[in-house]
Amino acid sequence: MPEERKTVVIGHKNPDTDSICSAICYANLKKEVTGREYEPGRAGHINEETQFVLKYFGVEAPRLVENVKTQVKDIEIRETKGVDRSISLKRAWNLMQDVNAVTLPAVNSRGGLEGLITVGDITKSYMNVYDSSILSKAKTQYSNILETLEGALMVGDETKYFQEGKVLVAAANPDMMEYYISPHDLVILGNRYESQLCAIEMEADCIIVCEGAAVSMTIRKLAQERGCTVMTTPYDTYTAARLINQSMPISYFMRTENLITFEDTDYIDEIKDVMASKRHRDFPILDKDGKYKGMISRRNLLGARGKQIVLVDHNERNQAVDGIENAEILEIIDHHKLGTVETISPVFFRNQPVGCTATIIYQMYNENNVQIDKVTAGLLCSAIISDTLLFRSPTCTQIDKLAALALAGVAGINIDRYAAEMFAAGSNLRGKSDEDIFYQDFKRFSAGKVSFGVAQISSLNGDELSDLKDRMVPYLKKAQAEHKVDMLFFMLTNILTESTELLCEGSGAESLVRKAFHLDMEDDGPLTEGVVELVGVVSRKKQLIPAIMIASEA
Repeated sequence: MPEERKTVVIGHKNPDTDSICSAICYANLKKEVTGREYEPGRAGHINEETQFVLKYFGVEAPRLVENVKTQVKDIEIRETKGVDRSISLKRAWNLMQDVNAVTLPAVNSRGGLEGLITVGDITKSYMNVYDSSILSKAKTQYSNILETLEGALMVGDETKYFQEGKVLVAAANPDMMEYYISPHDLVILGNRYESQLCAIEMEADCIIVCEGAAVSMTIRKLAQERGCTVMTTPYDTYTAARLINQSMPISYFMRTENLITFEDTDYIDEIKDVMASKRHRDFPILDKDGKYKGMISRRNLLGARGKQIVLVDHNERNQAVDGIENAEILEIIDHHKLGTVETISPVFFRNQPVGCTATIIYQMYNENNVQIDKVTAGLLCSAIISDTLLFRSPTCTQIDKLAALALAGVAGINIDRYAAEMFAAGSNLRGKSDEDIFYQDFKRFSAGKVSFGVAQISSLNGDELSDLKDRMVPYLKKAQAEHKVDMLFFMLTNILTESTELLCEGSGAESLVRKAFHLDMEDDGPLTEGVVELVGVVSRKKQLIPAIMIASEA
């Protein structure tokens, strides 16, 4: 029975506190309500503020999900059981018929793949003309011969191997037999005592008595003394001779070199071209330790299902984890403007004009009558504090404030004191590179034919923001080249003064901002090229982005 598919709940790239905390809390809510497997994920590095929150409440960071492209483990693989390399061709053929397979994998006791045997390989073994020593060259075990001929062992050890002589049928009279029987041969014969005696005396390694004939005590005793294996079969000599080659082990015929295998973590897009270029019907799948798991064919790829994903705190494709176009999006929970994520089928989409996704998730806990524990309350409250700048952001609604205050009570925190610690941790930029600071909270946008990116740092410390300005102005040129966008903006937001110094990079970037906020060059006092003072602007989502969008399309 295939294992249940796990759904990943994940926020946007360069995740902030809301993105991470909402993913954790919504995954827990979905597990509680549905009883199914939901796992929180993150699409990027966790910033200092979010690290502080997770450490404060003793929560492990979600698993990093670099992309959600469809992998081999996301499709149904055929769990064809591995076989031992010593089984007979006949047994392999019967197994193939039983499970309707055309390929069997030979697997060792540790689960490692040793080779592949196909219907074609077995067919060739039947049709090809081999010399009479093929059975010994293949080192055929006596147990295989017994199984193939439905025989019974009279003398000898079935675990031993026939590995030296040739196979022959004793059709001549005993006087002639001694001229063509050599030591170590395997002789197929009838019930004639003289023929059996002659074969043993000529040092045959094995005699097969056909048509279920009895073997005398004298013959058994002599065979025991001479080390000759004796078995009987209900088949006549013709049928026994025809079937005996089917007792050879598959190891002699199976392919062991240049096997084309895939790991369960391989991406479908990367293996389908390889599969299309080969004539093989089936390809083995291995796990990360190299152990055999099953088989796939080109037909399996036709029914490939993308990873099951729930998006939180975003709904735009350019902010989503890589490979989102291959994923099966089940739900979107967000508080931003509607973006460009396309879905294959209708999804549950909850979008509310509130200041934080965590506020919506708080409502959903209450709507489903799921009790919020202290840790969950702390995470949701932290997200609201972060996104609303402790209720200072214009995106903040009364719903956000009431939710945060209620959650703070459950979490047992003093919201003002806790917020100050959290913001201080988030704006602690000591030892960080320019790149780390820039990508701490960065998003891409587009308006018509104009593409741009906006990064933001919020701090209670004005001096820290001033120092940061000197560092980031030259870095923006490099970042713009890397992202190949028309413009870049960096918001240095002072939470206490509720204002932002906006760093602008790119042709027309500064003039576009001044146009958006109706600012003349004189409005800034002493001018610094590429820097615009925006009093009362603290929100990227509700204040800066809408103004830039309108101005760029005007």
